[in-house]
Amino acid sequence: MTHANNTYNVPYRRKREGRTNYKKRLKLLLSGKTRLVVRKSLQGTYAAMVQYGEQGDKTVVAASPQELRKIGWQFGCGNVPSAYLVGLLLGQKAKKAGVKEAILDSGLHNPVKKSRVYAALAGVIDAGVSVPHSAEVLPQKDRLEGKHIVAYAAQSPEGGQFSLYKKHGADAIVTQVSQLKEKILRGN
Repeated sequence: MTHANNTYNVPYRRKREGRTNYKKRLKLLLSGKTRLVVRKSLQGTYAAMVQYGEQGDKTVVAASPQELRKIGWQFGCGNVPSAYLVGLLLGQKAKKAGVKEAILDSGLHNPVKKSRVYAALAGVIDAGVSVPHSAEVLPQKDRLEGKHIVAYAAQSPEGGQFSLYKKHGADAIVTQVSQLKEKILRGN
């Protein structure tokens, strides 16, 4: 009886945990550009500009929904308008830090057109940072402004999931998005 020399390579921990796609990461790193890292959760959309380093990645600038709250955002942070504002905020910070171009790193999120990931991308682009993309993946201006939320809120019953929007007024989210957009672009 012969014994075969079987070896087993243990995959990297982050790959085993389903947290990193190393093939995708390598392709992004080979570009040599700063990565626009966008991650989403139920509580909001988080974005950062990250540069590769041999000792580990370095976050240049980052933006989160908590920063939106500090500048006056009164609505939920798990929607397209808030993701757009987080991207806009990140884009402004990135320009101040000297980042002129980046490449989108959506991580393990499926690339769904017009989603929150692409809303954050739209915000970064509107702030003036160059990121290669296809125009068809970006949400329409109406969605970035929150008009779709106003339409859904009008159809929902009293006390439903849109009660916060109704409490502040029918077009309150649209008004607040435009006010915060102006405030972020001014640099306040």
